[in-house]
Amino acid sequence: MNWTLEVMIVPVSDLDRAKAFYADQLGFNVDHDTKIDDETRIIQLTPPGSGCSVVIGKGAVPDMPAGSLRGLQLVVPDIHQARAQLVERGVEVSDVQVLGENPSPQPDRLDNVGFVFFNDPDGNGWAVQQISSRA
Repeated sequence: MNWTLEVMIVPVSDLDRAKAFYADQLGFNVDHDTKIDDETRIIQLTPPGSGCSVVIGKGAVPDMPAGSLRGLQLVVPDIHQARAQLVERGVEVSDVQVLGENPSPQPDRLDNVGFVFFNDPDGNGWAVQQISSRA
């Protein structure tokens, strides 16, 4: 039986600001933005190529302090290209960092060990890791 992770809830303080950040700056697809009533709104966004979405909302999602998540991680095949895209879209992102030593530096020496880091407008912490191919 496959167990797939499909949704991560990300706590934010301003839904419209967060939606703009994730959609316009990160390039996530807006799957839906559903307003049920004045107190309930759910927005689901999915990174291109991902099987897992993020949900931001109010009312129908667990109440967590905005900005309290750390360690959310995206994976890309080219960390330099991903960083350039984030910078172009106005995201404050770290320089490429090498964390650890890659025991198998083929096909690319940055695979598994190349990272960049950024925060969303509320301070939720994201990492982006390079994995150019999977065995």
